[in-house]
Amino acid sequence: MKDIKLKHQNGKPLEIKIKGQKIGRGHYTMIAGPCTIENHEDLLAIAVELKKMGIHFFRGGAYKMRTSPYNFQGLGKKGLEFMKRVADETGMISVSEVVSTEDVEMIKEYVDILQVGTRNMSNYRLLLRLGKVNNPIILKRGFSSTIEEWLLAAEHIIEAGNSKVILCERGIRTYETYTRYTLDISAIPAIKELSNLPIIVDPSHSSGRREMIKSLSWAAIAAGADGLLIETHFSPDKTVCDSKQTIDLEMLKDIIEGNKKLLNLWD
Repeated sequence: MKDIKLKHQNGKPLEIKIKGQKIGRGHYTMIAGPCTIENHEDLLAIAVELKKMGIHFFRGGAYKMRTSPYNFQGLGKKGLEFMKRVADETGMISVSEVVSTEDVEMIKEYVDILQVGTRNMSNYRLLLRLGKVNNPIILKRGFSSTIEEWLLAAEHIIEAGNSKVILCERGIRTYETYTRYTLDISAIPAIKELSNLPIIVDPSHSSGRREMIKSLSWAAIAAGADGLLIETHFSPDKTVCDSKQTIDLEMLKDIIEGNKKLLNLWD
């Protein structure tokens, strides 16, 4: 990394401001919500409960990149319409994944923060297009990517004109099969050494196991993560996809309470 000069290596830590909220070092950000949007009523009900907990960001998948073509692929534009409607109704900040270059112009009008999933981290044409929008971008680490490759992917977005990039560690592929992926906790202090970009952690995809989400969330915050991205639903076992890695609202409350103590480590 010493031979590569990145635009986000030097200077003060980046602080992203959106709808009265701040994302960055020293600003703990919790993003929660369902993996997949199923209907407006459920999405609104979950968002309302999240807001009661003091959470300002809600997530939901309108387009889903699934390994099997036979799995549910998301509601598409209808899901985006639900996202915008719920954001308007609650005043919360919406987060959803963009999966193709041709969808960027449409999605940016419906969603506040655009997310790049692990399979698209190296889709450089998509990253270039996201460099032309004003929305903040959550860039997930590729599941087989090094930290250097991840930072260079962020550089594609920044070089194209959009400096509002949030890195998200979501686990990498190893030889371990008990968990879905292996959460790389060491990536958190590494990113803080190598970059001034915010880094959040997704414990849901990294483990794929609901019973591990609480421990991994606390481990991430203890390691200095700037926030968490967690799949949450009021009835996890009934969700269309990824139910095994989705937690309920009560577990989310436990995680938040534990985080309050852990955040003091970095005062």
